[in-house]
Amino acid sequence: MYNFSKKRINSESKELTNSHFMLYWLYQTETGNGARGNIAKGENKMANKNHVKLGVAAAAAVAAGATVIVSKNKKEAHRKEVAEKVNNFRNTERGRFERNSKGIYYSNGNYEAFARPLKPDGVDDKSAYIVGSGLGALAAACFLVRDGQMKGEHIHVLEAMDIPGGACDGIFDPSRGYIMRGGREMENHFECLWDLFRSIPSIETPGVSVLDEYYWLNKKDPNYSLCRATVRQGEDAHTDGKFNLSQKGCMEIMKLFMTKDEDLYDKTIEDVFDNEVFDSTFWLYWRTMFAFENWHSALEMKLYFQRFIHHIGGLPDFSALKFTKYNQYESLILPMIKYLEAAGVTFQYKTEVTNVIFEKTEDGKKVAKTIECKVNGEETTIPLTQNDLVFVTNGSCTEGTIYGDHTHAPMGDAEVRTSGCWNLWKNIAVQDASFGHPEKFCSDIEKTNWESATVTTSNQQIIDQIQKICKRDPRTGNVVTGGIVSCMDSKWLMSWTINRQGQFKEQKKDEVCIWVYSLFTDVEGDYVKKPMKECTGEEITQEWLYHLGIPVEDIPALAKDEVVTVPTMMPYITAFFMPRRKGDRPDVIPDGCVNFAFLGQFAETPRDTIFTTEYSVRTAMEAVYGLLKVDRGVPEVWGSVYDIRELLDSTVKLMDGKSPLDIELPGPLNALKLPLLKAVKGTVIEKLLEDHNIIQKKK
Repeated sequence: MYNFSKKRINSESKELTNSHFMLYWLYQTETGNGARGNIAKGENKMANKNHVKLGVAAAAAVAAGATVIVSKNKKEAHRKEVAEKVNNFRNTERGRFERNSKGIYYSNGNYEAFARPLKPDGVDDKSAYIVGSGLGALAAACFLVRDGQMKGEHIHVLEAMDIPGGACDGIFDPSRGYIMRGGREMENHFECLWDLFRSIPSIETPGVSVLDEYYWLNKKDPNYSLCRATVRQGEDAHTDGKFNLSQKGCMEIMKLFMTKDEDLYDKTIEDVFDNEVFDSTFWLYWRTMFAFENWHSALEMKLYFQRFIHHIGGLPDFSALKFTKYNQYESLILPMIKYLEAAGVTFQYKTEVTNVIFEKTEDGKKVAKTIECKVNGEETTIPLTQNDLVFVTNGSCTEGTIYGDHTHAPMGDAEVRTSGCWNLWKNIAVQDASFGHPEKFCSDIEKTNWESATVTTSNQQIIDQIQKICKRDPRTGNVVTGGIVSCMDSKWLMSWTINRQGQFKEQKKDEVCIWVYSLFTDVEGDYVKKPMKECTGEEITQEWLYHLGIPVEDIPALAKDEVVTVPTMMPYITAFFMPRRKGDRPDVIPDGCVNFAFLGQFAETPRDTIFTTEYSVRTAMEAVYGLLKVDRGVPEVWGSVYDIRELLDSTVKLMDGKSPLDIELPGPLNALKLPLLKAVKGTVIEKLLEDHNIIQKKK
């Protein structure tokens, strides 16, 4: 009935789609320029009757056609944009190392690692105030001297306590005994840490660095454990290097590994794992080594997994770890103090900084203008200019430590040592949202505390039992336990470790110092029917001797007369593991700051993980390089998470030697295995999969 001329349409409209064709037809019909002109007059009545319906159809078709036109235009615009980018593309590495908004760039490889930067412009006119004297603060001072080439007398370290070191302690208290609140586990890919200590002279061996002596020590005496866990009062639990994860448990870990950070904001580990993981030996290793609890941050758990993916195989026996010769204070902190004092850096103790006052400019800059502090209890201020750089350690895992002794529990009227660092952060944070949210970390000490104790003994019966478990003589000066020994059936979830003896330079040759800690401080023990937090050093010793396998009848006398134990309760020791989101930890250099930076475990730096010595030193390096515009790259976090070899290796190790090809996948996916293996046969990919035990040839 309708006589459409394609020739006519094509002459009036080019490249018409079906939708365009429909619109064209409706237009011609309604205006009488097309088929409608050929309709007999007798059909007009019917046409009028259907006019409304036709109009509605026309409107709908117009809308659909318009959508198609817009979509086509967008696609065309995108095509042109891509074509323009391709046409303008240039293969080059120019600009690769341009500084980011924080004034730094990241690098890797020996070229930049061995280079010395030029002296930053204007550094002779600048000074620095460093709040705190922990590892991060001292590292900042060292980088100011070495790479910033700032005059030592222009650098001022303000410390609330009467001794430096922060959480990296190790002291002999004549009224109590030896005290180590914690230990430091290190590995070969702490890039910033080793970059620093290659330049810090040894205070024991002339002409060598701290890194040199550390490297030689761990080459000669490599670390590994011969007994990772015990049960039934000192019996080897025979974990035997296995993770004992089910297929479902492995899949839960792999899913977490691949989850985006933002999908884990404010989520706990319990939100992403169930008993398939929690009941495994993997979780025993993980929680006791890193002090993770079920209610801690799933995001932090993921970051740890990604950061140390290259050491999954070393998790069961600690063969991935390296340790210092002495406690961390004498091995790390003292050499830095000597280096800085020789450079002319000033240390001002008993100086508690209570606030840093900022001025905001019209262009969005934030300038630190005043430091408010108490010196020997008296309030004073330090005026600042833009040439005065301020570095603040915000928060502390050992803040508010409560000290007991052999006959007193760390409670009640026990000594509490504070530096005011949490209050300092709170006072700074109220001034701008970019300064973080300290309350996310320090508001629930029931979830952030645990307790440790330093046990010192020379009793042969105890030492013989230690040797029976760890299979090494503690008095040789070499590796002893190789890491913590966890008492799997302990209600306190107690673990203990003995590092190379003596842990203190002045320690007697027949003495052995043992570090003990428990994650569950509020439940009754197995031998001592009290929570650990209510126990004296003597009572903690009794519980430890019980799990060590000492005959029960000998425990009271040994604990009372043959041991000195100093307990320390730390309310915020795992505060940095609390669930969080972006912005809760402030950037090392908050947006807009021109003379201010944060340091330490509660400052934010990409990809690295807290509760490590590396994290403290990395934040210090970024802070100094950013504020002084040091023209040298900050070593990037070791990239094992992007190394296919490490990913393949860790997958097999997590499954206790099984290949992921053995996992039963849903029907259609399972059917893809054989075709994929055939596709890679005879290629370098097949060899890669064989080398890393994904393809396991039958013997």
